[in-house]
Amino acid sequence: MRLPVPALLGGLALALAAGLATPAAAQPATDAVGAIRARGALVCGTAPSTVGFATPDSAGRFRGLDADYCRAVAAALLGDGEKARIVPTTTQQRFTQLQSGEIDVLSRITTWTLSREGSLGLAFAGVNVYDGQGFIVKTSLGITSAKQLDGATICMQPGSTTELNAADWFRTNNLRMTPVLIEDIEEARKAFFSGRCDAYSTDSTALAAMRYNQGDNASQYMVLPEIISKEPLGIAIRKGDWKFFDIVRWTHFALLTAEELGLTAANIDSFADSTNPDIQRFLGKTGDLGKMLGLQPDWAVRVIKAVGNYGEVWDRNLAPLGIPRGINNLWSKGGVQYAPPMR
Repeated sequence: MRLPVPALLGGLALALAAGLATPAAAQPATDAVGAIRARGALVCGTAPSTVGFATPDSAGRFRGLDADYCRAVAAALLGDGEKARIVPTTTQQRFTQLQSGEIDVLSRITTWTLSREGSLGLAFAGVNVYDGQGFIVKTSLGITSAKQLDGATICMQPGSTTELNAADWFRTNNLRMTPVLIEDIEEARKAFFSGRCDAYSTDSTALAAMRYNQGDNASQYMVLPEIISKEPLGIAIRKGDWKFFDIVRWTHFALLTAEELGLTAANIDSFADSTNPDIQRFLGKTGDLGKMLGLQPDWAVRVIKAVGNYGEVWDRNLAPLGIPRGINNLWSKGGVQYAPPMR
């Protein structure tokens, strides 16, 4: 039977539409929450060794702000922060490890950018540190401004925003520089300290940590005053698993909300009889917030008992390095850290 032309065209259009939809429809539905619960552990990628963010202590236990975020998510989802299995990742491999499912979440001084969400399939659940890129030099060079680095060699890690930001900034300021790209972070730092480079460039918080880590020799190094980029450092998961995304995002917001409410790891149990509606919802006594996320009623309490509130996490990990809260203060204290209402 010969179909009329309009019918043929209509059928062709439907077939093409179906064909175009096939790849997306064929993608397997992800269930990170189910997989993590079945495994009994959250696998979280961090930096191999960055003081203040993630570095192993003498017992091999990772400590730092990023490591604490791993434990906070594990406490929310599994009820125990110690069920976070922390895996060190390199700058080059971190995204592949997340995309492949080798890790469940990336909490690794990683900048939230359009390309990382748009082309790498990542979803950033929040910004745990608002940072910016800078430079560190030896004080013996007599340099007090990044604009004096014309013609300098700069040690950096490849595969990060650092390399691109530096190239843009030097070009914009009509300055020249020679990048020295070293993938291994410890080797890159050693190259700088040994004099192979005139300067080292990365996020300003990491530079402060580098300087602090020199102990009695810290005064021999100076972090220059210029901040050349915006670096919103965040926690990321694979795009598409929105159930898991909500849990990670609201874990971050729970840390901020606890600080707003004055809830700490040490005192949270003393608020059990509080009549404050916000605290009652936070404790899981009213509102069914845990049920909405597929978690236990006291999930937020477990987060705070595991790592403390955001202020405690900051004071334990970054304040000792001499890094001021600044814009990372709560909105009520002049900063930009702001959590939507938990209700």
